[in-house]
Amino acid sequence: MAKRKSDFKLKNYVCYILVAVMFLYALVLQMMGKLPKSTSNLFVQIAYSIILAVSLNLVVGFLGELSLGHAGFMCVGAYLGSYIAIALTSHIESKLLVLLISMLCGGLAAAFFGFVVGLPALRLKGDYLAIVTLAFGEIVRTVCKNLPFFGGAMGLSTVAIKYDTRSSTSLYIVAFITVFVVLFLIQNLVRSKHGRAITAIRDNEIAARAMGINVTFYKLFVFVFAAFCAGVAGVIFGHFNTPVLYSKFSFNYSIEILVMVVLGGMASINGSIIAAALITYVNIALQAKLTGDLAALKYLIYALILIVLVIFNNAPRLAPIKEALSPKNLFGRLKKRRPGDVSDDAGEWANIPTKIRMDEILSTDVRPGNEFVPDKEKKAPVKGGPNDG
Repeated sequence: MAKRKSDFKLKNYVCYILVAVMFLYALVLQMMGKLPKSTSNLFVQIAYSIILAVSLNLVVGFLGELSLGHAGFMCVGAYLGSYIAIALTSHIESKLLVLLISMLCGGLAAAFFGFVVGLPALRLKGDYLAIVTLAFGEIVRTVCKNLPFFGGAMGLSTVAIKYDTRSSTSLYIVAFITVFVVLFLIQNLVRSKHGRAITAIRDNEIAARAMGINVTFYKLFVFVFAAFCAGVAGVIFGHFNTPVLYSKFSFNYSIEILVMVVLGGMASINGSIIAAALITYVNIALQAKLTGDLAALKYLIYALILIVLVIFNNAPRLAPIKEALSPKNLFGRLKKRRPGDVSDDAGEWANIPTKIRMDEILSTDVRPGNEFVPDKEKKAPVKGGPNDG
């Protein structure tokens, strides 16, 4: 009975490895007592940026629909989730339990708004869908700005639920565990039959309908699931930043999340992780370095860096350089193949029984009765034959 080949493929686990490296690095620094607050905050921002980028990639990259309202769903999760968490602090002592409950509530609230917006909006395509989702994001943050129990224009104060960096349950730990859960759900969705149905809709919606795929269901499901993930990211943001201001969830932030997806590559989860971490780090580094009068140069330098990265990632003439710098080729150069022993190979020249020398080929007589016979098969002439004189 033939053995079944293993289904293990390293490329399916690269996303987990990338996140695990960042998480373990931060965890080791904390255990050694060398994790500064700024680094912890950086990892929290990278974590929720990864959730936003990967979930939006599910809509833009795998489903093929352009959405510019992802910051709006994050806004719903940040305000409602943080408001629920503040209300729970007077009844529940554990901050971790409060965070988990508020993440679930904020994600479900964002998913509900995703359903309400997606049901009519997903009948649109292209630029029209982008305009509708953009309008939703602007409406949501304007409404949150004017609601008095959300703090109005001053924002929602989240001091009561803000995490301490020195705590054993630091926010970045919960954030990275949430990233692992989101990656697990999205990876299994993409690799399942439902994921193949989603990509079929992206490739050709008419053909997908003809094959019996419920296009409306899958579009709405992906849109709601991405909104849920954005709401969870918003709750993490609310526990990290205080106050929660409406200005954070502007149209520019939706574009920034979309840039993470485009820069990392459409339908590439690994690329979204790398792009989210890179853009977040560059943004924070520029914000820290450029202060005072130089702060005006932040967005100019940030835009130039993004332009260079996008050109490098998509320009056809730079494809050979990008291919040479790919991890596959780099690891291939480090691990050079050594020539193996071919003495047991039946096709090796020394093991071929009918091999002949080159001079024998050149001196071969092809006239009838004088066919070539290899040296190993030549026999001594029989005396008394017709040619014996």
